[in-house]
Amino acid sequence: MVVQTRLSDDEIDRVFHALAAATRRDILRRAIEAEHSVSALARAYDMSFAAVQKHVAVLEAAGLIIKRAEGRERLVRADPAMIARARALLARYEEMWRARIDRLDALLSEDPSPEPIAHEGD
Repeated sequence: MVVQTRLSDDEIDRVFHALAAATRRDILRRAIEAEHSVSALARAYDMSFAAVQKHVAVLEAAGLIIKRAEGRERLVRADPAMIARARALLARYEEMWRARIDRLDALLSEDPSPEPIAHEGD
């Protein structure tokens, strides 16, 4: 079985869109801690059940949570594989920026004084 670790551009767009809203980040946090029914999640927010369902749908479309049916309830839990892939993407961005900062630090620490110019007869 081949496990894809890199995210496609479309997946990156969906993940960042999903994480752009505070409510969705909170739903994801709750789903990481434990599996919850959409009804239980809806009770935790000052919004309609339908609004929470839409937030859950965005997270599900991004692959950050998995929704399953159990009887009449829909249960959601975080997808650790997708979260790991998103984390790896952010780690690559962090590595890139740290390298740029290191290069900038090196440039700034160079001695800025010009070399003396040797004149003939000195």
